[in-house]
Amino acid sequence: MSVDKVKAYFRTVGREKDVIELKLSSATVQLAAEHLHVASERIAKTLAFRGENKEGAMLVVMAGDAKIDNKKFRGEFGFKAHMLSPEETLELVGHAVGGVCPFALNQDWPVFMDESLKRFETVFPACGSSNSAIELTIDDLYTLGNGKSWIDVCKGWQDETEA
Repeated sequence: MSVDKVKAYFRTVGREKDVIELKLSSATVQLAAEHLHVASERIAKTLAFRGENKEGAMLVVMAGDAKIDNKKFRGEFGFKAHMLSPEETLELVGHAVGGVCPFALNQDWPVFMDESLKRFETVFPACGSSNSAIELTIDDLYTLGNGKSWIDVCKGWQDETEA
């Protein structure tokens, strides 16, 4: 089970006990926020995309209220954003949709952290299942999630005056 892989990973850094396993589903940003009693923007959602050569995967971790901006994505990576199907996500990343996270991946896929997360001291990414999460500082998310770099590829989260 994917959550067990993530817990084993967190055991190596002394954080296994910090993994939260809920009785109810946290498979969507709204459900996670409701069951964790936090604002939805503090849910760190992880989306899986096709890699540069339309093979493999890459992950983008963003705030719960952010959406991919296709123009920014193309400007950052030089190709159009194509999300993996649920089947491809499970096969390549190792986590089912609803529990996708940057921890304990099947392979060493690149993980990018979106600027939308930097508004918060702590966020709640999933931990490999549709009813798990962990509260991490932004620095810990970047480090433990093997962040490759901070990027700005999202929209919908800035104030109108900032956008």
